[in-house]
Amino acid sequence: MRIDPLPLPCGARRGTSERLREKLQELACGHAEFVSHSEKSWASVTFVGARHRLDLAFAGHDAVEAGENFIAYLPEHEFAIPRQLVADAAVTAVDHRIGADPRLEVRIELLLLDEE
Repeated sequence: MRIDPLPLPCGARRGTSERLREKLQELACGHAEFVSHSEKSWASVTFVGARHRLDLAFAGHDAVEAGENFIAYLPEHEFAIPRQLVADAAVTAVDHRIGADPRLEVRIELLLLDEE
């Protein structure tokens, strides 16, 4: 199943999830296929936000190379998402298949905090 940002109706506003996927796609140089995306509210004594878990796939030689770079740069990447601070970004699982049709599957988790 592929989950990509869809065009929004005229006047519709993008939410945090759509903005996050857009920024992740930029980091993946346009090669990521969003397989799944879940979001769970998160709070501490001083912060409120959400934990996001995404599964991404990279199919083909160029995409796999982009995916390998994505894995390397994600933890330290500075995201620019309005009213959000990415407090943590981690790769939690990787499945790398080589051969005639290489494929890289990546699970990531991000903690986004509301900036107000």
